[in-house]
Amino acid sequence: MSISSAPRQLFATTPSERIAMARRKFFEEGQRPSGLVSEAVFQSWMRCYRQHPDRLRDVAFDPVTPSRVHSTLAHNRGLLQAAQPELETLERSLAGTGVNLLLTDGDGVMLYVSAMQHEVDIPTRHMGRPGSNLAERASGTTAPGIVVATGQACAVMGGEHYFDDLQALHCAAAPIRDVQGNLAGVLDLTAMTQPFGFDALQLAIQYATSIENTLLQAQSHELLILSFQTTPTLINTPLQGLAGVASDGTVVWINASGARLAGRVSNAETMPCHVEDLFGHGVETLLHLSRHHGPHSLRLANGLLAWLEVRLQSHDEQAQRFISPPARTLSELCSDQVQTEDPAQQQTPATLRECSRKLIESTLAAHNGNIAKTAQKLGISRGTLYRRIRKYGLSSG
Repeated sequence: MSISSAPRQLFATTPSERIAMARRKFFEEGQRPSGLVSEAVFQSWMRCYRQHPDRLRDVAFDPVTPSRVHSTLAHNRGLLQAAQPELETLERSLAGTGVNLLLTDGDGVMLYVSAMQHEVDIPTRHMGRPGSNLAERASGTTAPGIVVATGQACAVMGGEHYFDDLQALHCAAAPIRDVQGNLAGVLDLTAMTQPFGFDALQLAIQYATSIENTLLQAQSHELLILSFQTTPTLINTPLQGLAGVASDGTVVWINASGARLAGRVSNAETMPCHVEDLFGHGVETLLHLSRHHGPHSLRLANGLLAWLEVRLQSHDEQAQRFISPPARTLSELCSDQVQTEDPAQQQTPATLRECSRKLIESTLAAHNGNIAKTAQKLGISRGTLYRRIRKYGLSSG
């Protein structure tokens, strides 16, 4: 049997063979390369094939004009400021690895790139400047391009890149989101000449999370910032849960770690909601905690015991308007309630549970059993009020 007529290899023994087999199946045979590349890469190939049928063409990264670069950098000043400390730390860690660090905006336009560590004779020289476009429509399948398209962290290795020109690259990228939940940027690690010698995707996720946490807090003026985890040592780390709460008790945003701790699949499922529904405590209690430094142990609404650190992200004069009337703890509210009762009943100090029950009972009576008005008066959600009514055996009629 001649070499030309020998059957093709059926099984891949190395990553490069696996990717080569996937490219042959998809580009030459028009078949789905099941099990050979990730679903994210396959879907990207599909999108890119519709936009760029010629995968052999040169890749120029479609750099934007100098004026557009200036306006893009100005528009993303907040992201760049939030990212600066982490970029400096990560760049020092990557020195000597042959890996470059890139930051794009939410559209895939380059905002920052570390100094290229190697001379390369491929179009990647055009990547090394702000304004280059790494989105799929300009650069085909790349890790940052997939993140821009899907919002999910991913890695793209060697021949998994759509265009033949970029098959020497290995890249791993992770998303950075803002307080609206929109994609604000993408952090990418790219090896120009050889595969990564470490878990680049995990590193990208870790630093992107740190940048995101900084950005979320920087965008949260006049909000209560809640930092929480099941152990206080994880607060102020990339693993912390974070949430921003408005003066009316609305959870304006929550990061991915926080959503998981709250028992939600994603922060999209979590929003919108009232702070009591996630944290089991009202705004007044949380504002009271913000006056005391350090984390406090509190049980969340789902029963999980967590450590919570609360900070009011506001100027002093704005803090006075954060909640009206001035914040008072449940104990203080209950104290007022007890003092209105018969003096003989004040001989035995009331427990917090008893005070809470009496406060709800009297407020319900004052509003003729109207759940909505009672919940608004108490500063809690209707769902929380219903749960407490059942818990205390009260009647809402």
